Amino acid sequence: MEFLFFAFILMGVAIFHKYTLQIALAGLAIIIAYKLFFVAHFNLIEHLNLEWKGLLNLFGLLLGFAILAKHFQESKLPDKLPHYLPDDWKGPFLLLIMIMFISAFLDNIAAAIIGGSIAFVIFKEKVHIGYLVAIVAASNAGGAGSVLGDTTTTMMWINGIKATSVLHAYIAVIPAVLIFGIIASFQQDKYQRIMKDSLPGIHIDWKKLVVVFLILVGAILSNIYFNFPAIGVWLAISIGAFFTKTHWQEATKAISGALFLLALVLCASMMPVDQLPIASWQTTFGMGFISAVFDNIPLTKLALTQGGFDWGMLAYTVGFGGSMIWFGSSAGVALANMYPETKSVGAWIKNGWHVVLAYVIGFFIMLEVLGWHPQ
Repeated sequence: MEFLFFAFILMGVAIFHKYTLQIALAGLAIIIAYKLFFVAHFNLIEHLNLEWKGLLNLFGLLLGFAILAKHFQESKLPDKLPHYLPDDWKGPFLLLIMIMFISAFLDNIAAAIIGGSIAFVIFKEKVHIGYLVAIVAASNAGGAGSVLGDTTTTMMWINGIKATSVLHAYIAVIPAVLIFGIIASFQQDKYQRIMKDSLPGIHIDWKKLVVVFLILVGAILSNIYFNFPAIGVWLAISIGAFFTKTHWQEATKAISGALFLLALVLCASMMPVDQLPIASWQTTFGMGFISAVFDNIPLTKLALTQGGFDWGMLAYTVGFGGSMIWFGSSAGVALANMYPETKSVGAWIKNGWHVVLAYVIGFFIMLEVLGWHPQ
């Protein structure tokens, strides 16, 4: 029954994308009520006690990075970038490569928001949905092979998986990014060409960039030492408020999107899944598609408990696979807060079909090159 309820929630979100928060919250209430009254041994307090830290961290990151995006936009650095990027399709392609690189060292949410902020400026507020899908995919792809770049890989690292054990995910990531990156760049170039040159008289606000830097460093350090990057993000935002104007209302605007994702994550965490199918490359490949609709954090928890997976392959599938639908990753939800038109599942798949193609080709390239090596 829980799976049936969850399926109806996802169908509702896909069809009635203007009411995603209402559908997610109503579905969460129904699932909780069902488990309280009809499922023996379910204790809501105990469940929330297990999940609260991850939920609070995700909520803090989504709101904090919304403020980061505003600081980054007001720094005027995005306005300078057209001077350095090529004037044809190679300009948007190079931006996707930059996003992938940034995500390897920062959280994928931050990379997606920074990429979305730059695209808003350099494409004169006209960004193709296929290219927005590619921004999310690039941020998720970059984090797949790094224990600092994605929540799932950080979970693996905390549970004793070596950082080098997920590094080979980049064997799949690189060809995948080339495939969807080139196609999406042509989509964007046809829809709205990049600004040829930056406007004269633009002065970079270095105070804003300092705050952006502090937020990113704070996220990394608090992730390493406390497994709670939101602490460092909000500490840096608070420090920055002393020497530059902070638009706190940006966090308010992001609340609905953050609550939507938290509701989906909590619903997914209450699904009656005690174990995954036997670890194999086929199972791992399928988990990429499941990750697009079923939150990747519970999937990763189950995989770590069960063991026997190729962790680099798993990092690629659960990390990059979530890019196939906008609510399949936190980076997708964060970007959807900036570009509401992406909340249509039909428009996301129709315009971002190249991400699905790239996922499949990238996976089988990695399988052919390295094979299946469970640990």
